[in-house]
Amino acid sequence: MTLIGLMILTVALPVWAGITYVGLVRARRENSPLPPPPRPRRTPAKKAAWVAVLAFVAGGALHVYGLSYMPFLQPEDACWFNAGHMAEPDSSSALPVSLVCAGEEIVPWWVNPGLLAFALIAVTATVTSVVLALRHRAGRHRTEAQRTRSV
Repeated sequence: MTLIGLMILTVALPVWAGITYVGLVRARRENSPLPPPPRPRRTPAKKAAWVAVLAFVAGGALHVYGLSYMPFLQPEDACWFNAGHMAEPDSSSALPVSLVCAGEEIVPWWVNPGLLAFALIAVTATVTSVVLALRHRAGRHRTEAQRTRSV
């Protein structure tokens, strides 16, 4: 490619695309109806549920990472790739995640405490979410009952 071709590709095309995008956004704003109403705030129960989901997903990802050290098809390869010597593993387990080759633990030390922490966070956040949702529902029913009595 020539120098002019490179200049067009690296400077002119991105600038043209940006100008076009900004023009389209402005045109859409001018012709659009009123913006949608703001969405309702998240309740504490929903926030706790999101924390539980994130802890569950992070714990699952950490467990998959720990299982990547495990022997699956050819056990001697697990020791060869992770410890550097060709032999069958002394022991291995999926929970707690463990792989022992020649008396040495191969899985990093922080995997199992991390799994425990994520599990505790997920369970605690789930219970908290359920309790908060039930309290919110009970409070709503109480206020509706008070309104009907006062009428």
